Amino acid sequence: MLIAPLTASDRADWQPLWDAYLTFYETDLDPAITETTFSRLTTPGSGLHGAIARDASGTAVGLVHWLTHPATWSTSAYCYLEDLFVSADARGAGAGAALIEHVRAWAEHDGASKVYWLTAETNATARRLYDRVAARTGFVHYQIAL
Repeated sequence: MLIAPLTASDRADWQPLWDAYLTFYETDLDPAITETTFSRLTTPGSGLHGAIARDASGTAVGLVHWLTHPATWSTSAYCYLEDLFVSADARGAGAGAALIEHVRAWAEHDGASKVYWLTAETNATARRLYDRVAARTGFVHYQIAL
């Protein structure tokens, strides 16, 4: 599994993964949001970061996006892993773990004090991986749409 930073030339490989990720979470986004998201992910200094996973044949099989932010419980930043997706036919081959490890290593190098993420309670396949590589915090997620 090869994990590499996302670049503008990855767009054709990233788009189907992004679309499948949105479908998995039953979400439709305005195409302008997708355009802006990809631009931010591939523009240094934007605050968003991305990487793409490729199998041994070079086929794109997964993506990960993350950002850092200041924290009130630490003098260093926290790293929020916002999006993680591996194509259904590539699951179980290590891409998810490799993408998480990529973010963990990046965050450690960047000086963050932790990496954290959210997932759906019903996402049993991913949660088996998450339970192996991270500690479940027991927090419950709430939000207010604006």
